[in-house]
Amino acid sequence: MIKKTLGILWVVLLLLPVTHASFTKNDTVQEMLLLPPSFSWRDIDGTDYTTSIKDQSPAPTCEAYALCAALETKMQYQLQELYTPDLSDNHLYYYAGGTIAKGYVNLVDAANYLIEYGVPDEGCFPEPHRPVDYPFESLPGWENRTVKITEWGWVDHDVNAMKQALIEHGPLVICIRFWRDFFYYFGGVYKHHIGKPVAGHVVTIVGYDDSKSCWIVKNSWGTKWGENGWFRMSYDADMIAEWHGEGSGVMYVDGVYGNLKPDVPKVYIETPFYYHTYIFGSGIPTLLKRLPLQNAAARILGPLTFQVTAENTYSVEFFIDDVSKYVDTDAPFSWDLEATRGLHTLTVKATNNHNISSLDILDFYVIL
Repeated sequence: MIKKTLGILWVVLLLLPVTHASFTKNDTVQEMLLLPPSFSWRDIDGTDYTTSIKDQSPAPTCEAYALCAALETKMQYQLQELYTPDLSDNHLYYYAGGTIAKGYVNLVDAANYLIEYGVPDEGCFPEPHRPVDYPFESLPGWENRTVKITEWGWVDHDVNAMKQALIEHGPLVICIRFWRDFFYYFGGVYKHHIGKPVAGHVVTIVGYDDSKSCWIVKNSWGTKWGENGWFRMSYDADMIAEWHGEGSGVMYVDGVYGNLKPDVPKVYIETPFYYHTYIFGSGIPTLLKRLPLQNAAARILGPLTFQVTAENTYSVEFFIDDVSKYVDTDAPFSWDLEATRGLHTLTVKATNNHNISSLDILDFYVIL
């Protein structure tokens, strides 16, 4: 997979035969010695092939986020272009059988779904940040905008086996258990010594550093957590867990193909923003999250101008509760809110010259 030189030893490593069976604790001493002391998909000859940190909250959709994070990195590396691909984590989660009520999607089912159907771009099924299940359907034509894989497999809980798989196949999707202090991690190499795990999670390893004896890991809890959304996990942190008895809990995906860079609009709602409260146009992070309101929904008091950013777009249409309210054909795209008191859904639909659309969705509550 690596095409750029990482040193003579790494070239030798690439010449070794690699199969799923090779990623076990039976790696030879020679193979272990050939592994470089550090590696990261955030720095391949100075290029960062990873994509931006996302925020899954308040939904338990981490399995889909971790898989999409791995795919997005591989997509950019495969095209040798940094074009910020953004896959629909929600599509993969729900279409592969996940539910909020169940609390997860089966990682094996999601990986197999990527082989059979693939996952489209975010504009086909955006993240509404809802804490409950809801009727869902991706944008018509999503089947022509998908990225697929040809294979996936498990890797043993062994540092050298994981390093080799990480370099050969790309970012690894891992199942972890964590302790309460993990919620309050702000930096450094994480390792816990006392107490019992409080929850399970799925994240993406993108690199390692032997000098710190740690993995470099991408999370899906937003940029305000950890090291701007990232964390470093000690090799001996005892966090990696098996996936419900179906596998080691360390998964690689490979053979990415399909519509890696669809010619479609990209549209994102900038104002209002989830978990924010707007008082006569000024927004602050929501403080009273325990009120009997949908906790992630934006809260609005007084007039507000809805603003979106869009790429490859010639028009943006604003919908409130699925009813069209306004079409803006001039960037920057915006609309002055007109809605009654209560909970509503804002949907923006972007269209380009090929009449292909993309969506973004946000719930909001009008207080007055």
